[in-house]
Amino acid sequence: MPPPPPLPSPLRRHLRWSPGAQQSRTFVDARVKWIRDRGLDHAIEKEKHLQPFHALKDLLLSSSSSPSLPLATIAARRDDLRLPFRAIRFIRLFPSAFLEEFPSQSSTAAPPRPVIRPTPELLRLHDDEQCALAACCAETADRLLRLLMLAPGRRLPLRLIDRLRWDLGLPPDYPRSLLPFYPDYFQIVPSSTAAGVDSGVLDLELVCYRKDLAVSAMEQYAMRTGGYKKGMPLAFPLQFSRGFELEKKVRKWLDEWQKLPYISPYEDGSHLAPKSDLAEKWTVGVLHEVLRLLVPKKTEKENLILLGEHLGLPPGFRKVITHHAGIFYVSNKLRTQTVVLREAYRRDLLVEKHPLMGLRYQYIHLMHKGKETGSKSKDRKRKRNASRVIDDYKIKDEDEEEEEEEEEYDDEDEEEEDEDELSAASDVDTEEEESDDEDEHSNRSVARENNLPRGGASRPVRSKKTMMMRSSV
Repeated sequence: MPPPPPLPSPLRRHLRWSPGAQQSRTFVDARVKWIRDRGLDHAIEKEKHLQPFHALKDLLLSSSSSPSLPLATIAARRDDLRLPFRAIRFIRLFPSAFLEEFPSQSSTAAPPRPVIRPTPELLRLHDDEQCALAACCAETADRLLRLLMLAPGRRLPLRLIDRLRWDLGLPPDYPRSLLPFYPDYFQIVPSSTAAGVDSGVLDLELVCYRKDLAVSAMEQYAMRTGGYKKGMPLAFPLQFSRGFELEKKVRKWLDEWQKLPYISPYEDGSHLAPKSDLAEKWTVGVLHEVLRLLVPKKTEKENLILLGEHLGLPPGFRKVITHHAGIFYVSNKLRTQTVVLREAYRRDLLVEKHPLMGLRYQYIHLMHKGKETGSKSKDRKRKRNASRVIDDYKIKDEDEEEEEEEEEYDDEDEEEEDEDELSAASDVDTEEEESDDEDEHSNRSVARENNLPRGGASRPVRSKKTMMMRSSV
């Protein structure tokens, strides 16, 4: 195999900038306050449980004989699937996607164990996803190739690619279904590190460097607008959360920093001083390009940290993410930190939606379809119970009434617990909704104290004695 092409020549011939200015550090290390962005947080929240749901779907449909598996097999793979709780509890959250069946039982056999099957709607979505993966095969290979081109060694550990598989939009079996079709792009080789060789770690290595693909998203946009040449200043698009304000000295530094020459992330930045403003702009460019290569334009912060170590980023590069709050947003939802590229979103929706993201949103809709139906049926049942009490004017013994209320509120607790497990995919809680919930809860408390019907009705339940007295009058 021929050696990879040499890195591009030093940037000084492209830069009309004095060496002293390139290597200087003018940023005042001021604290940049974190302000919550509800839209971007919701973009994270609505994908709750999507990855384990998708992994379970792939496991069911990977069976060669029939798309079904015993529950015991799924439970044994809980850690691999990253299920947040017990397998049966997770499966029953999504009745529109998974069916729980029991084989016929003979008189002498042991009790039957449940078998999990996909619903027809889940099978249809899976088929659409396979068609989309096949249609995007060349585009997916190009994005993976460009990620390898960002690495100075032109290779990345295969386990790191596995970690980024979901964000890169790779099929689950990409080493067999994608890589062999591009032998001039990729090859799997033993690790280049001594520790990796001893442990049998494998790397994904670049075979052919394509200069036509070594153009960043920032440069592509500038070329479309016209008049751009290598080394010219390019300003990153800035979007801030509502209520965010920069200190005056930080705003002044940011304006000057945006005027610095833009260094392509596909060029070598090792000659730049690690703590210079120009090196920081190159680092931001690398992180920006990585997020642009990902299908959802976001990823866990830990993924960026692990990847940055292989992309030649300077130590402490993670601070760059928090310094540039107008370019990156760090969400703390779903018990992890997720870095989002701000310019790729309008509120919680992607500006340019990849076909795979469209299908993932359909999976989210299917996940919530059964949940919404179950909530509506419970609401109808509560309304029927309340109407019977009002129509019949029937008073039960106090003990029976307390038992009935305890059962009803136990059902509500279970429903609220399920809602915590599966966050709504289309609504963001507002202050008005929260106040409405508090009013409804207070009405229910008053209703229980005054023996009123459920729902906070103001009409009292009349006793038989009261009704007889009124009739006699």
